[in-house]
Amino acid sequence: MTERHSGRAIETSGPPESEAGGMVSIDLSALVANWRELGSRAAPAECAAVVKADGYGCGIAPVSAALATAGCKTFFVADLAEARSVRRVVPAAAVYVLNGLAPGTAAALAEADLRPVLGSLSELAEWEEFRAGTGWRGGAALHVDTGMNRLGLAPEQAAEVAGRNAPKADIVLLMSHFACAEEPSHPLNARQMAEFREVRALFPGVPGSLANSSGIFLGPDAHHDLVRPGVGLYGANPTPGHLNLMRAVVRLEARVVQVREVPAGETVGYGASWTAQRATRLAILAVGYADGLPRAASASDTKPGAEAIIAGRRCPLAGGISMDLLAVDVTDLPEDIPRRGDFAALLDEEIGVDELASHAGTIAYEILTRLGRRYRRVYVG
Repeated sequence: MTERHSGRAIETSGPPESEAGGMVSIDLSALVANWRELGSRAAPAECAAVVKADGYGCGIAPVSAALATAGCKTFFVADLAEARSVRRVVPAAAVYVLNGLAPGTAAALAEADLRPVLGSLSELAEWEEFRAGTGWRGGAALHVDTGMNRLGLAPEQAAEVAGRNAPKADIVLLMSHFACAEEPSHPLNARQMAEFREVRALFPGVPGSLANSSGIFLGPDAHHDLVRPGVGLYGANPTPGHLNLMRAVVRLEARVVQVREVPAGETVGYGASWTAQRATRLAILAVGYADGLPRAASASDTKPGAEAIIAGRRCPLAGGISMDLLAVDVTDLPEDIPRRGDFAALLDEEIGVDELASHAGTIAYEILTRLGRRYRRVYVG
């Protein structure tokens, strides 16, 4: 569905604004700006894009289309279904499937011209058998484990593959994955970079890829031929503890369904864990953990929770986040603010995904990928 706001066409989905309890706005121009910023830091390496988990909760189709229009030529997803979603909107891109080759899916990958990231000798054998039996000449990536201990061939297995006499033209990318790139001084980073260099030397002429969003900031030794930013594209900080150079992509707003008075000494919410220390005015917002707001970001008498921005001011949560509702302390706002039907921002340029995640004891990835489907979604930029 398309609407027009201020003369600009924008894509929308979900319930009408008048019926929605919350609004999610995705700024595609900010997304593209983040991709370009990360790409400039990794140049001359190519900058790909990781769009798995429905484009980190932002919508895999509009995200992929916007990045492709901006010049992105390579995409990474988790599984075959996601890969097909990218292929439908980006017909000519290279699309890699990070979770590898599921048994019996080689023909489906070939049909859509997709590239599996082969992470075991058994996957490699099945892929080679398929190619030999069908004459398929599409490429694949070979994943080498350098310290994550999740997916990938051990370095000695990769050396065995490299030593085979059979042609290796089907391997068009050699890749590994950082485990601790968010901590630049972590010793595992240097170890992984050294191991990946050694393995790459066994595959002359095959492009290499190691760096994720945070890995880009580890410097040229991490860049190789292709970098694979993910969460940084969507506005999360790839350099925790330092200034976030990424632009905010997601704005999350919740509708005020009621404003109510609570006397001093009364409790708010399930479990009676938050007590009003004064006569308090609460705004009740129509989103909750069913919409992706982590219950762990609740406020109690012993722990402050997340915050919302109303009329340009930060207001603290009061009590627990329930399934469909949460309460915000608006006592310090003017008496006529907010009003029923107004919106409060839970994510915007000031409250980023990293801040909300910190209140919940989690990470920005989880906040983004849990954004619910009851929101009205608006794509701008």
